[in-house]
Amino acid sequence: MTHDNTRRWQMLAIVAVIGYLVWLLAPVLMPFVLAGMLAYLGDPLADRLERLGLGRTWAASIVFLVFLLGLAGVLLLLIPLISRQVENLVASLPRYAQWAQHTAWPWVQTTLHLDPRMFDSDRLLAAIKAHLASIGGVATVVLGKVSRSGLGIVLWLTNLVLIPVVAFYLLRDWDRLVAAIDRMLPRAIQPTVARLARESDKVLGAFVRGQLLVMLALGVFYGAGLSLVGLSVGLLIGLIAGLLSFVPYLGFIVGFGAAVIAVLVQYGDWTHLLTVCGVFAIGQLLEGYVLVPKLVGDKIGLHPVAVIFAVLAGGYLFGFLGVLLALPAASMIMVLLRHVLEQYRQSELYTDTGVPPPAPDPDGDAQGATAAQATAPPVDRDAP
Repeated sequence: MTHDNTRRWQMLAIVAVIGYLVWLLAPVLMPFVLAGMLAYLGDPLADRLERLGLGRTWAASIVFLVFLLGLAGVLLLLIPLISRQVENLVASLPRYAQWAQHTAWPWVQTTLHLDPRMFDSDRLLAAIKAHLASIGGVATVVLGKVSRSGLGIVLWLTNLVLIPVVAFYLLRDWDRLVAAIDRMLPRAIQPTVARLARESDKVLGAFVRGQLLVMLALGVFYGAGLSLVGLSVGLLIGLIAGLLSFVPYLGFIVGFGAAVIAVLVQYGDWTHLLTVCGVFAIGQLLEGYVLVPKLVGDKIGLHPVAVIFAVLAGGYLFGFLGVLLALPAASMIMVLLRHVLEQYRQSELYTDTGVPPPAPDPDGDAQGATAAQATAPPVDRDAP
């Protein structure tokens, strides 16, 4: 086995061990991942404050304080609004059930020509109530166990407290951690890894910050638009649609479907329904032609199907942690795939045409040699 093959197997073993440890410790890594994301988002601002003359500790403290004030402001603003929206939704649930039983289900039955016995609303309502009762019973048991378990409460509070603490220390020591990781890399691959890390940072930073702004803008737009239409739960639907917009078309589908049901239950006329359709049509145009090109751009180059697959695969492998890391990981994988494709196009496997070189012609070579002798100058044998 050559030295190059040995080195490749060693690198593959290291990557496999790191991947296995991440998969094994996924339930414990949640606060550290969230803290790392906060530190990554705050590092550019801390670097800018350092260039203005502040020390790293002071710069990290200021950025951390800005994050805390922003989070507190958002919570103070959103919690009362969301609580009122949830109260409106709970109060309207009987109207939704009545609309589904007397309007929606009979319309579906008539349109699709279904057997009335297959679409018995009373039987479906009884089944739904039975399942809701069982779900409520399971939830009650789980919550009871958690509430009686002091260890569960301590772990939950510990994770909640760990996030800001770990985020501050990571933000303060971010540059030193990056430099330490760079020093640990094998010298043979350090230039390549450093270049790929810079490209990944450029892509990831632009995408994450831009996507957060897109989600915020869409949530505000949908929430304000549906509230102006007059929906009692318009703000809640708008916030959910904006939050889910990181997956292509998911926020639009969920928000539009919920808004259509809400407007049919609350008003039931074409005017408000068309107005809701207009709000989501404008939102899609705003997202596709203004927000995403200006704030995100074509930084990742992932097809929407690939984005959906990345989110589902991340959730299946690592749970909620995988959903959080799906798109950042996909953006880094895209950078690596571009590098692999570049190396492949320079390899013999790609450049080899498969056509053998032409065999030399003996007659042609003999004729060429004769012609060369004929055109050569005569040799003066008497010369010394």
